[in-house]
This record gives sequence, structure tokens and C-alpha cells, in this order.
Amino acid sequence: MRSGSQAPPAEPGVEPRKTQRAELTVFLLITVVIFPVLAVGLVAAYGFSVWIWQMFNGPPGA
Repeated sequence: MRSGSQAPPAEPGVEPRKTQRAELTVFLLITVVIFPVLAVGLVAAYGFSVWIWQMFNGPPGA
């Protein structure tokens, strides 16, 4: 029976170092580029939708 702490067998033709480096590159791309861009885009979309809403319905309390 295999222990859960053992690493899975390496893919044929792929060196483990290259796989680790590729995973690190993808992780950094996601955390440094994609998530911040999505966060800024979502906040901008929310602000834009509030702005459009207020153009048609007036500011709150008006």
C-alpha cells in the first residue's frame, strides 16, 4: 500500500525540475498578474454600474 506522502511518479520525458519551475511560473503569473487585474476590473465594473444606475435613477436620497 502506498503512503500518502510519496510524490507521484514523474511524467515520462519531463524532468521534475522543469515541472516544478513551470508550476512556480504559473503560480506567480496567477497571483501577481491575473488576480490583481481581475480585482481591479471587478471594482471598476461595480463603480461603472453604480454610475450608470445613478444617471438614470438619481443619487441616493434624491
